[in-house]
Amino acid sequence: MALLFRDWLRALGLRRAGIAVLTALLLAFVGPRLASQGEGSFDSALLENLHARIPEPLGQILLGVYQVSGVHVTAVLVLAVLCFLALKRFWAELICLVIGTGGILVIVDRLLKPWFDRPRPGASLLELSGRSFPSGHAAGSVVFYFLSCTLLAAHYPQLRKPLFLVSSLWVGLVWLSTLYCRAHWPSDLLAGASIGYVWLSFCLAGFTVWQRQHRSSSLS
Repeated sequence: MALLFRDWLRALGLRRAGIAVLTALLLAFVGPRLASQGEGSFDSALLENLHARIPEPLGQILLGVYQVSGVHVTAVLVLAVLCFLALKRFWAELICLVIGTGGILVIVDRLLKPWFDRPRPGASLLELSGRSFPSGHAAGSVVFYFLSCTLLAAHYPQLRKPLFLVSSLWVGLVWLSTLYCRAHWPSDLLAGASIGYVWLSFCLAGFTVWQRQHRSSSLS
């Protein structure tokens, strides 16, 4: 077990390990203060400024984007990618994606949101339930889209740039729609994206270690 952990840390790398530690420290020290802030805060000023700058036609498009990117539609997309991996018999990639997407839901929705218990912004354009910090939209989109891109690009390298380009544009649009709909505070998105990146890094490091061990066992 100690050897596996050491290999995992080596695959994770110093930079990503440092980001993980920094994210944990910021959550521990800054998170509770953000959870107590609401209307009149810096977050609130950013939301008001954003609304003032986005015209109504674009706002309606963003409203639709947020609704399309909801849990039910995303679940269908996740299932589609999992089915593709199963049909191709990419079993390791399938397991990695299941752990990645399932794990981030548990981390954000079951652990962090109840812990910080931050209310959502007022005057939301949609009827929303649940707590606000950190953003599950931000964390989940980082993990699902970029983990899927990385796993698929390993088998189809010619699709690497298109996959990452389209995913980056879509994730950015989802985040903008989240702010426009007042579903989250800006700091919710920053925290969610950071947590998503850390979990994504953990999953990819684990997948790298598994690949190395699988190759070693195949050669021996």
